[in-house]
Amino acid sequence: MGDRWARVQQFKIQPSRRPTASTLLHCAGVTLYNHVFLVLPASVAQWAWRPPIDLPDQNQNQKYFIAKCGGGIKVRVRVGVPGLVDKANCSREEAGLVAGGFGPDGPQPPARGRNLKEFVTRVGRISHNLACTPQGPRGKQAPFLMELTAGVIGNLLLFDFQYFIWHLLHHRIRWLYVTFHAIHHNFTSPFALTTQCLGGWELITVGFWTTLNPVILRCHLLTTWAFMVVHVYVSIEDHCGYDFPWSTSRLIPFGIYGGPSKHDVHHQKPNTNFAPHFCHWDKIFGTYADVSFSSSIK
Repeated sequence: MGDRWARVQQFKIQPSRRPTASTLLHCAGVTLYNHVFLVLPASVAQWAWRPPIDLPDQNQNQKYFIAKCGGGIKVRVRVGVPGLVDKANCSREEAGLVAGGFGPDGPQPPARGRNLKEFVTRVGRISHNLACTPQGPRGKQAPFLMELTAGVIGNLLLFDFQYFIWHLLHHRIRWLYVTFHAIHHNFTSPFALTTQCLGGWELITVGFWTTLNPVILRCHLLTTWAFMVVHVYVSIEDHCGYDFPWSTSRLIPFGIYGGPSKHDVHHQKPNTNFAPHFCHWDKIFGTYADVSFSSSIK
């Protein structure tokens, strides 16, 4: 696609370098082998270690009491959540317990005006107080968007530090480089399939941190999934060989994120840009190289 479409080709970092059919088949074969014999068994092991969590059924065997909030709003609140009404600034209405789930006779927000804003604010506060990590007592509640975003960024930062140290050691210690990491540097102009053209040791190490870090940070399961999806995406983006206007490094300001251009420089000059995502560790340890190093980049 990049060779045939001029609009795509203009974003190629090294326009004169193209992967051959043999290199594509080689990387595809290594990736397939890794997925069958390493990723698949690890996925089964992770499923056994952290099995799926059943979502709560809100339509059966639930009891609610009627709560009357400011402005005459009446809502049904589930029984068994301590302090829920107090957090919403509501008071109980002596109407008895009501069985059943949310439905036509459930909480009905007002159609317009200030009362609607108050209703949404109070319900939002309730949801916020229910959100917590999967290890906690209310782990089945989904996190807020800000909590999910912070969890994903936290995991990326932690992995960035771990892999920076690992990557640096595997370049500075010749035995580690030749034995484990050299296969990934057979390509001075990376393309998407080189992302997992790795030795087994490196793939296991990366997968171990990717799996363990959300547990260390006590992330919600939904945050864990989001982190893994983002992590895979930015890893492929770093190796794709193209620096598009929507690349992550262009979306994040102040040059704090590396992106495909910085990692492309690493494949040209292997003793630079060891961090997989951000730039701060390379700048601190003096291993940072700007994208201008690449003579093929204008």
